Amino acid sequence: MENNAELKEQIVKLLGDLRPYLQNDGGDIELVEISDDLTISVKLLGACGTCPTSIVTLKAGVEGYIKSKIPEIKEVISV
Repeated sequence: MENNAELKEQIVKLLGDLRPYLQNDGGDIELVEISDDLTISVKLLGACGTCPTSIVTLKAGVEGYIKSKIPEIKEVISV
C-alpha cells in the first residue's frame, strides 16, 4: 500500500466524488482518520448525521465505493 499521505489524498478524492450525493440530501462527510489496519473513520454531517438510514449510506454507499477503488481498505466507520 502506498504511503499514508498518498492514501489520504486518494480517500479524500473518493469522498469528494460522493459528496454531491450527500449534499443533495442536506448532508456531508468528513475524513477523520485512517488507522494502521486501514479502517477509515469518517464523520457524517448535517442531515446524514441524524438520518435513520445513515448506516446504509455508510456501508452500502461510502464503504462499498471506497473498497471498490481501494480493496485493501478494511472498513469504513462513522465516529
